[in-house]
Amino acid sequence: MMGWTLGRYFFFRYVTITFWFFIGLLALVFLIDFTELSGRTTGLPGFTYGTAVAISGLRMPMIMLQTVPFVGLFSAMATLVSLNRRYELVIARSAGVSAWQFLLPCCIGALLFGVLSVGVINPLAAHAFSWSEQIETQLRSGKSNTVSADAAPWIRQKTSSGDTIIGARAILDQGLEMADVVFFILDPQGNIVERKDAARAFLRDGYWELRDVKTFQNGTIQASESDRVPTNLKPEFVQERLARPETIPFYDLPGKIEVARSFGLKANAFAMQFDSLVALPFLLVAMTLIAATVSMRFARMGQSATMILGGIVAGFLLYVVSVLVKAFGVAGFVPTVIAAWVPVVVAMFFGVTFLLYKEDG
Repeated sequence: MMGWTLGRYFFFRYVTITFWFFIGLLALVFLIDFTELSGRTTGLPGFTYGTAVAISGLRMPMIMLQTVPFVGLFSAMATLVSLNRRYELVIARSAGVSAWQFLLPCCIGALLFGVLSVGVINPLAAHAFSWSEQIETQLRSGKSNTVSADAAPWIRQKTSSGDTIIGARAILDQGLEMADVVFFILDPQGNIVERKDAARAFLRDGYWELRDVKTFQNGTIQASESDRVPTNLKPEFVQERLARPETIPFYDLPGKIEVARSFGLKANAFAMQFDSLVALPFLLVAMTLIAATVSMRFARMGQSATMILGGIVAGFLLYVVSVLVKAFGVAGFVPTVIAAWVPVVVAMFFGVTFLLYKEDG
């Protein structure tokens, strides 16, 4: 059996390499995002490079959360390759330590990395990303007349006085606040009778509260500081339709799902996000097993570039399949639990089967 000292050494080796991979990728992504954001917002009134740094910095946890599977794959490959090049795996094997034993610390490290990502990085990313949207929206405020069909989802509410079509440039506060909003008010015959442009709109109990409003009606324009538009929409419905599941912290998702379903909503997007986050630690373990299939070849025989490239391609394919199946889960074609866990289980079986064939014959 592998001793505690050797197992701890392998574990901390994996943790150290994962940490530096994460920090290096964070710095690279920050520079790319900051450059791209500065190019888009340089000409806006009130722009400063300090504001751009703040927005990009607040976006980083959300972006890095998307890269966690790749960090897990590359750090596991780098750990095993470095241990092999130093002949440490050869010595461990000669001492009677099997591949399953020295892979266990890496798998435990990957599992803990996933738990940390779900339990700490995800809530931090949700709040930080919401804050960055608030700052960027303030920077871009005052352009409600340029709202496009692709800017944000449009919703249509039905009331006793007629329908209202609502669109916005940005969705804030998990769908309960909108920036640069347009309200098209229709009569019972479906004709547009009034348009309201507002800098902000807040969903209250039974009405939308509008701030800094311009009302277009019968060829005239009337400006006012505030206005109200009646609504029978519930916050849970608006959040289900408008809020991005990624902006809701992991700990809040079960409550959001339960409340949305109590109103007769499917809440597939929220359920898929929750199940995907639960499966993320085990996805990282599957990535580690895939890395092991291509990174444990004896160093004297040379690390085959083709094998390592194959591992990278396999990891990317696993991620693509996960995203594809996730889309099916959001659309309701398959249960969200199955959509979240099938890629993980298949990848684990693939890695275990390959290692059993290579190690145990």
